[in-house]
Amino acid sequence: MSSGATPAAVKIGIIGGTGLDDPEILEGRTEKYVDTPFGKPSDALVLGKIKNVDCVLLARHGRQHTIMPSKVNYQANIWALKEEGCTHVLVTTACGSLKEEIQPGDIIIIDQFIDRTTRRLQTFYDGNHSCARGVCHIPMAEPFCPKTREVLIETAKKLGLRCHSKGTVITIEGPRFSSRAESIMFQTWGADVINMTTVPEVVLAKEAGICYASIAMATDYDCWKEHEEVVSVDRVLKTLKENANKAKSLLLTTIPQIGSMEWSETVHNMKKTAQFSVMLPRH
Repeated sequence: MSSGATPAAVKIGIIGGTGLDDPEILEGRTEKYVDTPFGKPSDALVLGKIKNVDCVLLARHGRQHTIMPSKVNYQANIWALKEEGCTHVLVTTACGSLKEEIQPGDIIIIDQFIDRTTRRLQTFYDGNHSCARGVCHIPMAEPFCPKTREVLIETAKKLGLRCHSKGTVITIEGPRFSSRAESIMFQTWGADVINMTTVPEVVLAKEAGICYASIAMATDYDCWKEHEEVVSVDRVLKTLKENANKAKSLLLTTIPQIGSMEWSETVHNMKKTAQFSVMLPRH
């Protein structure tokens, strides 16, 4: 398909993380407040386009950053994007690095997660909603969409960004940062970066049959590294401010590329996987 054509079926949800949720990236912006069977999303959906590709932007923590990671309504956020017809969800997330070679300011296109959350709803099929009947055992061997990740990786290379093409993120409950003992333990588990939001967001996107990929921005070395400033809010925000343009340029360049590609089979397979993962009640 030529790069000038945009398949009508492609619509891209963008979930912006801390310091990475600038609505200015969208042209022709309009706001839409919605409700879902799971409650209200974090904020208004901002509808617009990036180079003629329909996009829906949502600030994960609310536009004033008032919602802590444990209190984000991940179910409502993903459901709202699904109802808007999003085939893809691209997200940004700040993270701490657990590896020497992943430096603050680097981008990581994560491909695996370890879940250390303790109090989050991880499924739409919780027995409380008629819109999601049954029990869903969603496969999670490959949590992130490989085809979407590949586009992000190739685009990052073309832009000359320092980008790691894979990485395992460990998602902690927060809102506190890790103890040094925890940080060192997570390294021994094989985690590359640490954050507070990938789970359950990626799980719910998979249940919704959406192609989900994450742009993780390393802001610090958590607290495992000797003779290095330990993670703090000031440190995170400073690094994000200095490097937010990297995530922005990656989104602005990747989205038209996604819009020019054929996704019918990928989207169909995602939806089929989600559908066949549900065990419906016996009658």
